[in-house]
Amino acid sequence: MTNSSAIRFRITGMDCAEEVAILKREIGPLVGGSERLAFDILNGHMTVLAGEPAVSPRAVIEAVERTGMRAEAWDESDNRSEEGTFWQRNGRTVLTTCSGLLLLSAVILHTVISKSLWESLGLVDEQVEYEVPLATKVMFALSALAGLWVVLPKAWYSLVRVRPDMNLLMTVAVLGAIAIDEWFEAATVGFLFSVSLALESWSVARARRAVAALMELSPPTARLKETQQEVPAESVSVGTVILVRPGERIPLDGRVISGQSHVNQSPITGESVPVSKSPDEEVFAGTINGDGALEIRTTKAAGETTLANIIRMVGKAQSRRAPSEQWVDKFARYYTPLVMLLAVLVLIVPPLAFGAAWQVWFYNALVLLVIACPCALVISTPVTIVAALAAAARRGVLVKGGIFIEVPASVSAFAFDKTGTLTIGQPSVVEVVPLNGHSAEELMLRAAAMEQHSDHPLAQAIVRHAAEQGITPSPAESFQILPGKGASALFDGRPFWLGSHRYLEERGQETPEVHAQIEHMSSAGRTVVVIGNDEHVCGFITLADEVRPKCREILERLRGQGIQHLIMLTGDNEATAREIAKSTGIDEFRAELLPEDKVAAIEALVAKYGTVAMVGDGVNDAPALGRATMGIAMGAAGSDAALETADVALMSDDLGQIPWLVAHSRRALAIIRQNIWFSLGIKALFVVLTMIGWSSLWAAIAADMGASLVVVFNGLRLLRAGSI
Repeated sequence: MTNSSAIRFRITGMDCAEEVAILKREIGPLVGGSERLAFDILNGHMTVLAGEPAVSPRAVIEAVERTGMRAEAWDESDNRSEEGTFWQRNGRTVLTTCSGLLLLSAVILHTVISKSLWESLGLVDEQVEYEVPLATKVMFALSALAGLWVVLPKAWYSLVRVRPDMNLLMTVAVLGAIAIDEWFEAATVGFLFSVSLALESWSVARARRAVAALMELSPPTARLKETQQEVPAESVSVGTVILVRPGERIPLDGRVISGQSHVNQSPITGESVPVSKSPDEEVFAGTINGDGALEIRTTKAAGETTLANIIRMVGKAQSRRAPSEQWVDKFARYYTPLVMLLAVLVLIVPPLAFGAAWQVWFYNALVLLVIACPCALVISTPVTIVAALAAAARRGVLVKGGIFIEVPASVSAFAFDKTGTLTIGQPSVVEVVPLNGHSAEELMLRAAAMEQHSDHPLAQAIVRHAAEQGITPSPAESFQILPGKGASALFDGRPFWLGSHRYLEERGQETPEVHAQIEHMSSAGRTVVVIGNDEHVCGFITLADEVRPKCREILERLRGQGIQHLIMLTGDNEATAREIAKSTGIDEFRAELLPEDKVAAIEALVAKYGTVAMVGDGVNDAPALGRATMGIAMGAAGSDAALETADVALMSDDLGQIPWLVAHSRRALAIIRQNIWFSLGIKALFVVLTMIGWSSLWAAIAADMGASLVVVFNGLRLLRAGSI
């Protein structure tokens, strides 16, 4: 491996954070530090990032094998199944099944030989002596071996490195039970621990499938317009025209060049209502065409579509771990050795200090080892985080790491950009004011006729408003653009002009009354377009950036969630900012800000409120998004700089996703806390039961398995939160 490239490995046996910690300890020194390692637990991948020293893939694979796991080099072009071989996919299930069948067979055989079910289960009085038949011992031993087969290499690694973990705990418990002739309990512990690990693997696979379902949204082929042939989507170059029939999924990002239809964008943006699409409008791969055929010119290759970026970002998100995950890992790192020390004390103190029976307290020490296994505790948090990430992605909220699932729950202040965030980002006609005997319809007829030749946003807004009003522009003669000023044309032989307040002043046609009207409208944050002729001013058309629907209601919902402060940061003028602040009900606004001014404002907010989220969509928002505790980018159409810098991307322009994200974060955090306290509570209960002699090995492992099952399903509840 050279220092200019990164290499990915598929890791067999990496199902939770504990294996990640083992790999970091073993591989980190080899590659120059664990910061050069990135892990994707969902897909079972480890990446050695570019850097020094250069290490060969063979050396990395050998180092992974020393931990009891297996590795093989993998890259994007590898055509082998992501799931690996049959044994890699199903080996644990096969071994668990064999362990269970051998355990059941041994119990049946022992019952037949001894004619006592209680004796085969080891539930006879301690004073009664009995011999376990040799054939039964062999079957119990094989059952235990099958149950522990996948963890024995990891347990050995743990032992030789003097780093006790749950694999070593379970192995010691099984061997200890065999040493004191408790064959049934040894086999039961091995089987139930194998079931527990299978549940852990299943829960990771369940979350993996939730994310992998995103990949299935995009069809593998595209239909070329020119030849009507279907070709692999990855072979279609940018700029190619493709045809999408009604009811089909769109295979690539692009722009409509012909046709009209309604497109279901919910897989990408989370919008529940299909969006009307007509020529020159953007469409995304993975969305569903409605009732009209569309001809689309592709704008992105298959590997660079919005959907592909979502999948990549969700994949990367699992390596950015939440504070709760980090806390659990740190806790488990100290907890396991302490438990082993406590088990040793339980073994030696009662017999030495109080003359108690060695065998009884040796058994109690084994029970303590089993119940202390941190399996449920370790798996609970990552499963919850991954479920929360997948649910958010399905709703069109792309969260770029587990850490940012937890942050919204503690945000105290939100800062919003204005244009494209609180507002739609394009001007619209607010009012038409006719003067000197002219009508509103007449003004729109002439304005639309002169503006239909311009691509300026104000001109397009006027033309769009005329179309919405059913007004067909009058034929204009001698049309002329006046650069930087406006336009002029002849209507029925009479000259008319259109322009700004400054152009009106240049023409010398402004009266005190007209000046007062324009100043009043400008102070309300509106842009004024003046229409006149050689004799007088015919009237005004006022335009403004439209506030997003339900914006005020959404901000009130944030206040209802306990957000202390809502502020708007904009580069727009004071009058416009004041008007938008008034109409949205925002707490505070700051206007005429440069990008560095926005950063300074965010720093002041962080100093005052602690946890601050910034919401924006433009290139000039990227520095502030990066400086905030959490940056949120608006819309799939937002700038690439904003989307890359932000920690969360809202794939639709729906501000209502922000209160949902806050609530989702709080639900996730509540479930994480429930799982942690439940896992610790079960362990504390069985420690007490063990000390008073009311527990057993099989009951302890059954309780631990039950706890694992409860926390896994509790965490997976979050998958339902992404439904629309």
